[in-house]
Order: sequence, then structure tokens, then C-alpha cells
Amino acid sequence: MLRSLARSIIGPRVPQSELERRTIRYGTPGFLLLCARVLILVSLFLPYWHMELYAPQYPDNLKLNAYLNKLEGDVAEINALNHYIGMRPLQEAAQFERAIGVFVLIGFVVLLELAAYIHTRWAALLVIPTVFFPAVFLLDLHLWMSHFGQNLDPDAPLSHSIKPFVPPIMGTGVIGQFKTVASPGIGLILATASSVLLVLALFFHRRAYLPLVKGEIRAEGAERS
Repeated sequence: MLRSLARSIIGPRVPQSELERRTIRYGTPGFLLLCARVLILVSLFLPYWHMELYAPQYPDNLKLNAYLNKLEGDVAEINALNHYIGMRPLQEAAQFERAIGVFVLIGFVVLLELAAYIHTRWAALLVIPTVFFPAVFLLDLHLWMSHFGQNLDPDAPLSHSIKPFVPPIMGTGVIGQFKTVASPGIGLILATASSVLLVLALFFHRRAYLPLVKGEIRAEGAERS
């Protein structure tokens, strides 16, 4: 029973003669999954979000890069400016997400590796978390920025001159005399490209292996009859 269950999940193996005859057909899904894994791994070392703050007292502007597990750039200076309007330090946001971010992406790579060996619809379940990761990252970032902007400290020096606001996670925002310009980091761009490759991989995966699955089901039905 366990063997039958495992076979129904893993799916049929491709005969060597069929692999040689249709190398591109069966090789394309695995190649796309490999490229997606590489992009995810590379994105681990690159910033996922970039923000530049324009302020009169900083002629060179202030820059912030957010990686999956850390913040880099003019974090202290930005926190000092945020303190005057009552916004909490940036390090207090997404602490849990930063603690697990690298491990989550490593987990995605393992799931994609497993998906390359599964020739049934179960492969989609292993791929889907990685496909939606860029959108989840942006949603989580938006929720944190909204929480910080909507819950300003009423005792801050400039609390009465700034109304609660939602800092934009993409594009330009203006808060008082400050302007922020937010953009995706190269890491997020690579993760998004990985998602696109995975959608293509699922398409070619279905085209390659669905006929084999159906053929195996027909063969089993014929044996039973």
C-alpha cells in the first residue's frame, strides 16, 4: 500500500528510449526548475528592497537596503529622523521574518529539488510556495510599514505636525519636508524571475508528464479488467 501511495505521488518514470527521443520535452521542466533554484540561492546574498530618503540636511540623501536577514545603510540616521515624528526604529519591524528568511529560502530550494523528481500534479504543491514568495514579501513589508506609520508616538517632538500615514513600499512618498523613493532590490527581482520560471516549468511539466500518468492509469485499469 505504501509503495502504491509513493508511486502515485512520484509518478511514472520515463523510459530511456523515450528520453532519448524527446530530450527537450522531458528536459525542459527540470532545466527551468534548476534555473529557478539558482536564482533563489543568488537572491539570498542580495538586497530585496531599497529606499532612499531625501532630506534638506542630508545633501547626499540617506539610503537603506533591506536583505532577508538584515538592514544595511544609513539606518541610524533614518531612525533619528523617524524618532522626531514618532515612528519606531526600523530594526523593530519584521524581526521574526528576518530570523527565518534565509532558512525559508533554503527550504524552497529543497522543495524545488524534490519537485524535479515528481512527475505528477503533486509537484505543483512543492513549487507554489516559491511562486508566491515575492508577493508575500511585499505584502508583509506593506503591513509593517502601515503599522509603523499608523501608530506614531504621540509624545514625539513633531507628533502634532504629522498625521498617521502609510509609507509606500514602491514609488515616491512625501512626509512633511522629507521625500522617500522605494524600489525593489535585485534580490526581489531575481526571486520574481524565479517565480516566472516556475510557472513556465509547471506548464512544461504538465505537457511532458500528464500523458504518461494517463497512460499508466489506463494500463492499470486494463489489468484489473
